[in-house]
Amino acid sequence: MAHTLQGFSSCPMSANMSDVSDAMVNEVDIAVAAWHEDGRWNLALLPDAHDLPHIIDRLKSQQTNGGAIALLAIDEEFFMVIRVLGSHISMFLSDVTCAIDYEVAADFLELCDLDSPEEDDEPLPVGHLDILADLGVNQMELSALCDDAELFPDEQLEAIASRLGFAEQFSELLEL
Repeated sequence: MAHTLQGFSSCPMSANMSDVSDAMVNEVDIAVAAWHEDGRWNLALLPDAHDLPHIIDRLKSQQTNGGAIALLAIDEEFFMVIRVLGSHISMFLSDVTCAIDYEVAADFLELCDLDSPEEDDEPLPVGHLDILADLGVNQMELSALCDDAELFPDEQLEAIASRLGFAEQFSELLEL
């Protein structure tokens, strides 16, 4: 289920995302920033789903009272959620075993100071399972999404976007 993304240049995020030019984005990866401002959600594509430090910097520059969130899907294999709220950074990875094969997942573990998985480890979510609890997606729902083998990561992110209240904007942005 490949998606062609257009979107973001290397300019800093701003409240007005309409002037953003095309970016080089892997056709399968998804990188979307979301922030709540003036009573509604705003979304923008991020240029590189694999550059976690850059994503965190972008979220820091865009956060509002509810913080800013990045929804990332990598190679139709796993997803990550990053949230910056004030000086606090929360991160979630849907499958720890992806760190064996994907550098971005290994980077995630390093940033979170978590141990790398072994070849025989179970595919379990790691990080802050309650990352979106105050916004209506509790630990149990997030775990259930990770356990659903029928869903691709982009569909898991769509479900999260739906629970957060911006499913239509998410789908339009990604041209789903």
